Order: sequence, then C-alpha cells, then structure tokens
Amino acid sequence: MGVELERVGAVAVVTVDSPPLNLYTAALQDEIAAVLTEVERDLPRAVLLQARGKVVTGGVDVSLFDAQGSREQAQRLFDEMLDLPERIAALPCPTVFAAHALCLTWGFEIAVACDILLAAERAKFGLVENVIGLTPTMGGTQRLAARAGVGRAKEFVMTGDRYPAAELERWGVVNRVLPDEGFAGAALAYAERLADGPTKAHAATKEVLRHYEAGGVAEANAHVTRIASALFDTEDLRGGVRSFLTDGPGKATFSGR
Repeated sequence: MGVELERVGAVAVVTVDSPPLNLYTAALQDEIAAVLTEVERDLPRAVLLQARGKVVTGGVDVSLFDAQGSREQAQRLFDEMLDLPERIAALPCPTVFAAHALCLTWGFEIAVACDILLAAERAKFGLVENVIGLTPTMGGTQRLAARAGVGRAKEFVMTGDRYPAAELERWGVVNRVLPDEGFAGAALAYAERLADGPTKAHAATKEVLRHYEAGGVAEANAHVTRIASALFDTEDLRGGVRSFLTDGPGKATFSGR
C-alpha cells in the first residue's frame, strides 16, 4: 500500500492508499515521486489523482516536522515537498484531482496544482498548518490565491477552517461538485473525456495560462501566437480541420499526436 499507478485506456490513474488517514510521510513522498517519474517517462493523455479510504488525507504526519533539526534541514524537506505539485502542474496533459471526502494540507495543495478539481458533495477542504505554527509549503496558498484571490487565500490559511465543496465551488476553487453516489466513476469519466481530446492543444492551453499567471494578459499575448501556430504540426489539428470541413463540427476524433 502507498501509491498505485494504473493505466485505464489513455488515462493514468494515481491512487493514494495509505490507511487509515493517507498521511504524508517521507516514505509516501518517495512513492509519489517514483510514480510521477513513471508518468513522465510514459506520458498518458490525462492523469486522474485520487485516494482510497474514509478521507482523501488527514494531512501530514507531524513527526516528519519534529524530525527536522534545523531551518536548513526543514527547507530541504520543503523543497522536496514543493517539487511534487510543481511536477504535476508541469505535465503536458490534463490533470484531474478527485476529492471524495475530507482533504487537508498536502492533499489540497496537490489538488489545486491540478488543472481540474472535482469534489463529491460531502468533501471538505482545509489548510490547517496554523495548528502547529506553520504556513503551507507546497504551493497551496499561492495557487488558491490564483483561483480565488488573495483575500480568500488569507482567510482560508489563517483560520485553518474546513470548507465544504459547495463553498469552494462558489469561490472558483473547485471546478465541479458531483454527487457522492457514483463519484469515482464520474471522475474517471471526466478524465477519459479530456483524454479523448486534442492532447497537444490541451498542453498548449496550459502553456498559455502559465504565461498569463506569470505576467497577465500582455505576457500571454506575447506567446500565444507562437504556441497556437505550432499546433499546425500536429495530426490532431490537421485531422480536426478536415473532419470539420467534411463531416461538420463535433465529429473529429483525436490521437494525441
């Protein structure tokens, strides 16, 4: 048990299964890193990240922090932790996080590093590092600010409250709230839908938005024509145009090439 990688068609399904609470430990960190290396080595057309158990995660095993003997040692740990969501965000394919229940600290930080965050109705989220006098270290604060604004991020982190899925959907943090019943199947179907699309165009969309996050509309505009024109070297765009002209809209199928 720990982290599993399964290929379901064109979707790489990454499942955290470390009962009872899916706590973040040094061992789990190494397992996630190893699975990401496998995904990067043989890229899928979409990634679905999920967890098994009563909760997505109860947070970090606090003994991991207790083991840090100095601020330099702690920074090395935090650098390693931050590397995981950064690698997920950099994947050149759609990434979907499926939160079926309570999702705290590192799980939430991974979730907001994904392109799409799906939540079951019963799911709740929180960055609760304040209970030990820490601030989140895996990018969750700033990624939350990018989705919901700085004021919301301050509230979320400083209170350490648990927020229901419906509220975070109103904030624009959760993309979709889905029924508890059948949630896992619905999340996989969503990822499969994205995997069936034009993968290189999805990668281009992510690249444009990275420029937007770095410097706003002007920065994205400085790169978008180069990024979009490169898609004319892909089979999917050429085939999609031919399909549109021959059969009408919505009939094209894509290979990801």
